[in-house]
Amino acid sequence: MSSNLIDFSDSTGLYTLQLPSRLDSITTVENFIDTLRDKYDLNEETYANVLICLSEAVINAIVHGNKEQEDKMVYLNLEVVSGKRLIFTIADEGDGFDYNNLPDPTAPENLENFSGRGVFIIKKLADQCIFNTKGNELELHFKI
Repeated sequence: MSSNLIDFSDSTGLYTLQLPSRLDSITTVENFIDTLRDKYDLNEETYANVLICLSEAVINAIVHGNKEQEDKMVYLNLEVVSGKRLIFTIADEGDGFDYNNLPDPTAPENLENFSGRGVFIIKKLADQCIFNTKGNELELHFKI
């Protein structure tokens, strides 16, 4: 696991995490978000939303995208724009999925399912959520 930071004078920061497709990689993500909370003085709501969304996105990338194949990586990039906006990109090495045709987790027949809520939750908590065409990369925006 590696992590790099490049700071620019215009208060834009770029961060990169390369995570093996193991569920314990989520600890690295959580520690990274804790560091962001302190560095950018995130309020509790923003911190909680970022933590939940990134946890869901990275777990989905590990489990569904890369099928927990440890030789495949999950890439987490962050651009901090003028200290006012966080733009995360989460990508996996999987085949992608059709994010436009997901079952509605609030439909009565899906309420008791153990999975299928992650993308729904992400869309509700992030300020903006954009998938690439293939469905193996997600961009999340948060105002800070």
